[in-house]
Order: sequence, then structure tokens, then C-alpha cells
Amino acid sequence: MPLTTTSTTRAPWQLFANTAAERTALARRQFFEEGVRPSGLVGEAVIQSWMRCNRAHQNTRRAVVFDAVTPSRLHATLGRNRELLAAAQLDLHSMESALAGTDCRVLLTDAQGVIVHATQHDAAAQQPILRQTARVGINIAESVIGTSAPGIVAATGQACTVNGAEHYYDCLSTMQCAAAPIRDVHGHLAGVLDVTAESRRFGFDAASMVALFATTIENRLLQAQSHDHLVLRFQASPSLFGTPLEGLAGIATDGTVAWMNTAGAGLIQPRHCGGSGPGDVERLFGLDLRALLRLGRSKGPQPVRLTSGLSVWLQATWQGRDGIDFRHATPLRAARIADAGRAIQVIEVAETAASTTTMKTATTPADTPVIPAAASPSEADTLRGHSRKLIEDALAAHGGNIAQAARQLKVSRGMLYRRLYRWSHTDCVVPDTNTSAG
Repeated sequence: MPLTTTSTTRAPWQLFANTAAERTALARRQFFEEGVRPSGLVGEAVIQSWMRCNRAHQNTRRAVVFDAVTPSRLHATLGRNRELLAAAQLDLHSMESALAGTDCRVLLTDAQGVIVHATQHDAAAQQPILRQTARVGINIAESVIGTSAPGIVAATGQACTVNGAEHYYDCLSTMQCAAAPIRDVHGHLAGVLDVTAESRRFGFDAASMVALFATTIENRLLQAQSHDHLVLRFQASPSLFGTPLEGLAGIATDGTVAWMNTAGAGLIQPRHCGGSGPGDVERLFGLDLRALLRLGRSKGPQPVRLTSGLSVWLQATWQGRDGIDFRHATPLRAARIADAGRAIQVIEVAETAASTTTMKTATTPADTPVIPAAASPSEADTLRGHSRKLIEDALAAHGGNIAQAARQLKVSRGMLYRRLYRWSHTDCVVPDTNTSAG
């Protein structure tokens, strides 16, 4: 139905809408019966949701059926959201403990609105709607149950609160819900955290509580997904590290800023620093990748002055997919593996470990030893190059002893074997056996 703005003849009605319930009732009458846009009576997010539901020709009086998705879809959904669930586990437990004395339920959905975690509550018998809704596998997307806080967040990516009759369907008018988004390293919506109550209003600021825990979960998820990123933690005070207020940024192997959380963007303001590009990290933080890697060897946060002039405390951490944390390696004098014979022995051991493959390329003579080349200066400027240099330095310091090098780096010997084997095939130094002596 076409909507018009509220006319001046309707303004006196608002004088009698003294409570939130009265304002919502007036908004529903204007929107659903008279086709008037109830601006100022309910939030804009609720109005937009009503409009989307109207366009889908949904009847506000119909009963909502809370059916679970198919078992195959649920299995796939839980598999895709394994990282989200792992990142949220501790905070969901803390949140549920804090709400244990209330009748509220904590729900976590994926980006499509399918519940992947739901609080089980003793008061389920007195909550007929939540008894049906708060189950893993139930789809509470806006297209299924109409206007609701988690549905709006899944549709728009913006935090929202929906109270009582603000829900699209009449049968959900006893529900109260507040939800906030959780994003991944790509900036996409990863999930929605929601607190829901039935038959009573929240006795606390549910929106603030949900936003707090959603931010903490998002920060954990960002760090968990940064397998090959240098993660920077920064704030004006080190006491804010580990809280929802800490700034986080992920630096890619080429020195670009791959992602930044909301708190970090508030401190850095990337849009005011000249856009994006390979020099992002130096332009935003005033330090190049090498300086950040050196800073990462420090045990705690260090004071840094940003290009904006703001002084912050910054800490750098990085753990690659192979498990190497460069802070575990002790600074060593740059050197290659001096003992070529020991290096060849290392490669031969790796060949035995990888029994299904061969250590020799098609163009290399069978009796020619293959020695991994050391990282080039340009490669050393990247995170992968730094990881390689640490391995080479550790092997050099221990005379090529794999076990001792692995112990220093706190990784398995098998990982070092695989690394040496990979390098021998990607960039190898083949001694020239055709050159005559003298």
C-alpha cells in the first residue's frame, strides 16, 4: 500500500500516546490501516522492516510456524559456522550466567537467520513462543517470522531492538528482543547475537549488553580467522587491551591492512589517511612491516605515535597456519645453513616422511643434491619471508638439528620437514656439477 507522511491533522493524536505501547499501537493503526508512515512513533528500522514484509504480501494476523530447517541444511550450517561458535563459546557462557536470574534467552544465528545456539531455560513452560523458537535449527529470518530484532540485523547488518507490537505479526506482540551483528575478517555478516524475552519488558539495557558481547565475540572471531595476518592490538591505554574497546587490525603479508575492527577504525580513521594500497600499514600506523615485526618481539605493548599524532599503545602478534609464532624465536645473526651436507640430510629425512612423493624435480639429475635457497631480501619483507628466515636461523644456530630447531620454535619436527620439502620444490639451488675443476 502507498505510504504518505503523517499529516498535520494527525499530530494531536500523539499527545495521547504517553506510553511506548500506545505509540506502537498508534503507529500500527497509521501504517497498516491508513497507509500513513508513522515516523517518530517507532524506529526507522522497524518501519523499513514493516515495508519489506508488506511487499512480500504477508498477513499480520496469520499464525507463525517455527519449523526447523532440514537436517542436511542444519549440518551444513553448523559446519560453516564452526569458527563463529568456537569464538563465541566463552562469551555465550558468560552472557547466560549474567542472565540466569531473568527469563531471557540468548540466541546466536548465522548470517541467514538460522539459530546455531540457544539458551535452554527452566521457565520454558511459561514461555510458549520461546519454547518453540529457542531451538537450534529454527529459521528466524525476517522472511519467515516477519519483523524481529535478529531478522532486521540479518537483513541490514545494523543493531536493533524490537519491542512488543513492533513485531510484524500480531501473535508475536508479547516478545521483546535486542540484537547486534558479528562480522568476519572480510567485513561480511558472520552471525547475529540476540537476547529475547517473552511476556515482560527488559529490566535492563538489553541493547547495550548485546552490543558489548557481540563486539567481544567479533574480536575473537577476527583474530581466529587471521591465520596469516600480523594482528595489531592498540588503544590509548594498555588497560583496555582484551576489552571490547581495544582496537584491532590485521596486516596482510604484503603490508596492506586486511581488516580493522570498529574501535580500531575509530582511532585510525582510515578514510582520512588517503585510501588503501600496499603502503596502508605505514600510512596509517607510521611504521613499516619490518618495524612492526621488530615491535612484535616485545613481551608487552609499546608506545607508538600514529601518523595522526595520536599516541597509542600497540602490540603485534602473528601465528601462521603452520603454528609458528615469531615471538618464540630468539633473535639470531642472519645466516644460511652452512653445512650443506647436513642440509641434504634434512631433505632426505623429509623425503622419507613424505613417502608418497619424491624430492627430485623432473629436470634435476638423480644424483644432484637439492638445497633450499635462503629467503631473498625482498621476500624477507613479508610475513612468510620472516617465518622462513626464522626457520633458517634456528637451523643454523643448532647446526641443522631439526629436533632442537623445532623445540626452539615450539613447532613439530614434521612441520619443519614439510617446509624444507616445499622450499626445495619452489625455489631451489642446484649445484652446477658440469663445471670442471680448476
